[in-house]
Amino acid sequence: MGYHIERVNSLIRQEMSEMLQRQVKDPRLGNFISITAVSTSSDMKHAKVYVSCVQGEEDRQEILGVLASAAGFFRREMAVNLRLRRVPELTFQWDDSIERGDQVLRLIDQVTPGEDCTDTESPRQD
Repeated sequence: MGYHIERVNSLIRQEMSEMLQRQVKDPRLGNFISITAVSTSSDMKHAKVYVSCVQGEEDRQEILGVLASAAGFFRREMAVNLRLRRVPELTFQWDDSIERGDQVLRLIDQVTPGEDCTDTESPRQD
């Protein structure tokens, strides 16, 4: 991926996060929505916005639906605030990497003994 696409991804992610914090007041979204990543196509026509929520996955479809219905609003605001030649079409996808990471950590905790990992013995001196 080129530097330009990475920069656009970063700009879109930052702008979306700010809009969710300051401008979007939909009670269905709650307060703990996070834009975890943005992946823009090389032709700049489409961007996948990965979303996560601290509250859990139970309202996942509703949150994605609300964001999809507000995609036009987000695009218009980005066209005003960002100096891009083309603002991509936005699609929203759930990012479950936080939940998967938590599950992996719990599995590791189950496998490893409850001992402290630090070595309490002093090093051998020969």
